[in-house]
Amino acid sequence: MRDVPNLNRLAYFTAVVEAGSFTAAAERLGIAKTVVSHQVSRLEEELQATLLKRTTRKLQLTETGRGLYDRAVVILRDAEEAFGEASQGTTIPTGTLTVTAPVEYGQTVVARAIAAFLQRFPHLKVEVKFDDALVDLVSADFDVAIRLGWLTDSTHQMQKLGSFRQLLVCAPSLARSSPELQSPADLKKWPWIGNRVLKHPLDWTFSNAKKMVALSGRAAVMADMTPAAYACVLAGAGVTVLPDFMVQRDLTEGRLIHVLPQWSLPEGGIYAVYPAARFRPARVRHFVDLLIETDRQRIKPAADRSS
Repeated sequence: MRDVPNLNRLAYFTAVVEAGSFTAAAERLGIAKTVVSHQVSRLEEELQATLLKRTTRKLQLTETGRGLYDRAVVILRDAEEAFGEASQGTTIPTGTLTVTAPVEYGQTVVARAIAAFLQRFPHLKVEVKFDDALVDLVSADFDVAIRLGWLTDSTHQMQKLGSFRQLLVCAPSLARSSPELQSPADLKKWPWIGNRVLKHPLDWTFSNAKKMVALSGRAAVMADMTPAAYACVLAGAGVTVLPDFMVQRDLTEGRLIHVLPQWSLPEGGIYAVYPAARFRPARVRHFVDLLIETDRQRIKPAADRSS
């Protein structure tokens, strides 16, 4: 069985890639150029693969080299954090937190959790990406992703943090000019704003204490993303379904109306998703704890939040 290459050789290799040359890498590492060159050559011999194409003008990664570099960056960072946290105690967070979340929940809740996190641990840094598209946690090198809805992906580790309500909302002007509603079935007469981010943007199941009603709305507008649907509903273009954390202030201040409040839509989950079998540093555990606390504050009554 082939011996596992040592971490020093991976470190020399990544330093060469990032510095752009053996000479620059040697200067960064504070060692002789011949040592760096020799160690990278040994790594190639052990792997029986060419990692770098060497010319008189520049170095270029091969396809194999690119793949190894992408993995080596993660391996070296995890190893550094593991040693750092082992030496300082597993409860002391170190390094840079990398997190991704959907845009609306990120702006409403995650950003507040990040601020609280940095107040508690001012020596740390955070790299954040708010994006509604699902990100590959391994290739993108995120510590944790916050995802909403109903998850079925079993390739990652998941932790449920809470839940959110889905609310049918419209502008007051639309409610005044539209036919009266007695039940969800009457919504077929109303214009709908569909959101293509959702798997079934016009199909919804309403329920109350007595029964369930399935409904397919009539699309007046199809939005490509949730912010577009939100802007259209504020403008009075139609009725749509949005998460409670996005519209609560608009409902309180009268910019939107909760349509058919006596009927409920299925609740969605809020999850922290981690790369499978990935070392989970203390900074992630502390951040997720703060995020749970921040989300609980979101659903408290206003009187409780002010006390």
